[in-house]
Amino acid sequence: MRPLFCLLLLAPVAFGAAPPAKSVEAIAAEAKRSVVKVLQSGREGMDGLGAGFVVSEDGLIATNMHVIGEARRLEVEMANGDKHEVVEVTATDAHWDLALLRIAKKGLKPLALADSDTIKQGQPIVAMGNPQGLAFSVVDGVVSEFPDLINEIPMIRLALPIEKGNSGGPLLDRQGRVLGILTMKSAVTENLGFAMPVNELKRLIEKPNPVPMARWLTIGVLNPKLWTPLLGARWTQHAGIIKAATPGTGFGGRSLCLWAPEQPGDTFEVAVNVKLEDESGAAGLVFCSDGGDAHYGFYPSAGKLRLTRFEGPDVYSWTILADIPSEAYRSGEWNHLRVRVEPDQITCWVNDQKVMVQQDSGLRGGYVGLCKFRNTAAEFRGFRVGTDLTEKPVPEAVAATIETALETFAQSTGSKKTILAQLLDQPDASRRLLVEKRRQLEQEAAALGELEKDLHRRTITRELVAELSRPEEEIDLIRATLLLARHDNPEVDVSQYLQSFSRMVDDLKQDPAILQGTLPAVKRLNRYLFEEGGFHGSRHDYGSKSNSYMNELLDDREGLPITLSVLYIELASRLGVKGVAGIPLPGKFMVGYREGPEGELQLLDVFERGKSLSVTQAALELTERGEFAEDSLEPSTKRDIILRMLNNLLSSTLDDATAIKETMPYLDLSIALDPDAAVQRINRARMKERLGLKKEAAEDVRWLTEHFPEDGPGEVRGQLQEWLDSLE
Repeated sequence: MRPLFCLLLLAPVAFGAAPPAKSVEAIAAEAKRSVVKVLQSGREGMDGLGAGFVVSEDGLIATNMHVIGEARRLEVEMANGDKHEVVEVTATDAHWDLALLRIAKKGLKPLALADSDTIKQGQPIVAMGNPQGLAFSVVDGVVSEFPDLINEIPMIRLALPIEKGNSGGPLLDRQGRVLGILTMKSAVTENLGFAMPVNELKRLIEKPNPVPMARWLTIGVLNPKLWTPLLGARWTQHAGIIKAATPGTGFGGRSLCLWAPEQPGDTFEVAVNVKLEDESGAAGLVFCSDGGDAHYGFYPSAGKLRLTRFEGPDVYSWTILADIPSEAYRSGEWNHLRVRVEPDQITCWVNDQKVMVQQDSGLRGGYVGLCKFRNTAAEFRGFRVGTDLTEKPVPEAVAATIETALETFAQSTGSKKTILAQLLDQPDASRRLLVEKRRQLEQEAAALGELEKDLHRRTITRELVAELSRPEEEIDLIRATLLLARHDNPEVDVSQYLQSFSRMVDDLKQDPAILQGTLPAVKRLNRYLFEEGGFHGSRHDYGSKSNSYMNELLDDREGLPITLSVLYIELASRLGVKGVAGIPLPGKFMVGYREGPEGELQLLDVFERGKSLSVTQAALELTERGEFAEDSLEPSTKRDIILRMLNNLLSSTLDDATAIKETMPYLDLSIALDPDAAVQRINRARMKERLGLKKEAAEDVRWLTEHFPEDGPGEVRGQLQEWLDSLE
């Protein structure tokens, strides 16, 4: 059955008068058999997490994405107590926090879906869910506001309490139809909550991105070649950040995650950045581990820095060697921990400040890694191990040059008490001068911030230019796309995402279908990405920059045609699949393949989960004339692909007249990658002129006059010269 037809069945259009309102009691009695508990696998079996509801008789269940998490086994419990294992995560949407699950059960009673666009302020509603583990409860209230923008997402604000466990439950109108999906409670008051509009759920039903549970259980899982989790807890990796949640099975909720590739020598250093969700817990570095209960740990705990020697499974075999406060530690923020182990001494730093030197040689050798205690959730990034991880000092000559260039701030040598006494002699004048000085410093800080951004972007530009200057067959296109994402976000860890991509290659390189020829390999890639992996085209915001970032595609499995195509063709390339290339069709980038050099070109619309098209079919979909120009069927070079992705990012800002500063870095990068890009130079010159940077604008206009075609229209040449004259 077609998804759209199913959707129409789920949300029938009502003609004539609206159905009569029902009592809360009647709605609860009718809806109860369609409302479910969603349970997730925990340390000791299944833990009640949230709610959901039936949206199709063949086993489709709606809930929140945050309810199901990642890489966990899921069960659904019906009102009669029957439990069913989830066999597929049929669709997810991180933007709307929605998920669809499938269970192997037929004959279910779906709830009717209303039209959330008709919601009115003050409209009476009923919510059902599983608050605090109390299954199948009901509460009534009214719509407080719709739409209410929360982080730019239009949500339904509700005058009723939403508790833990309600998430994913249905928000019903007084006819018993679903208006929304309960999502979160208000941080301001107890009797206020929010729900996602049901029309977004309808779109998810229409365009699913199914992932079988066998594949879902691998999402976010640590690479076993690099990490070995021990003693329970849940260790996952996402966006280059390792997360540890839930208590471990060791005493005090202890859990370890050991670095698998190597054991350091007698003298070594280990470091990581860590952030704790709850400072009453503890998380940090482990070293000299025997792979069991014996190891050292250096970690923040209750705001202090602690070094402990663990020699057994319980507190009686633990020795706290040091437990001291440090002003260098920043509570609730990222903190850099570093440990140096020598034969008879252990030295520990936090944020490059030495906090302890301990004479102890009780344990040596073994593994290094991460540790977590108690109930806190912790995040780790930038784990390193080596012989010397000290940040090397900047050479004096270089430092002097930088210091001069930055014009460092003047620092007062007097104490605060003395300064205040002096200022109180003329308080009004002193305050006025202090305000002026503060504003000056704020301006200088803002200027330094811009300088830092420019330095980062210039560095990435240089790396991208170097990557794309290599021979075509040597260019790492995945790395180039990650550098493009890092150009906008310095937090993107390119090496971590390259590892994620390499894991995908490892998943497939021994697959027999990959070795059988182009067509079997293409079919296998389609199944791997779109059926098993859940990769799909963006549903909610096609123009969002996130869809152009390779790191976000790997994280959220959602992107633009060109981003999905790059992933596809690079997987094919790394696996040695011949004849697969990116095809730059007008309006939509696609993947093309040929079976042999003389084979007919076939197209794959990866935005639509690998839909197969002939050239003629694609032309009828994308062009008015029903045919393509020949050059649009030629495979794209890797440089052209990056430029097209960059143009997508640039287009997202050119439409906004106020986004000049956001646009300029893209124009600079475009021209660095393609110095002959005349259109980009014209745009950059216009924007620089608007910013009052006439001298810089003149440089671009002068380039245009010098490179103007000899046979070009004289009128245009004259206009360029007039423009240049006005700038000089």
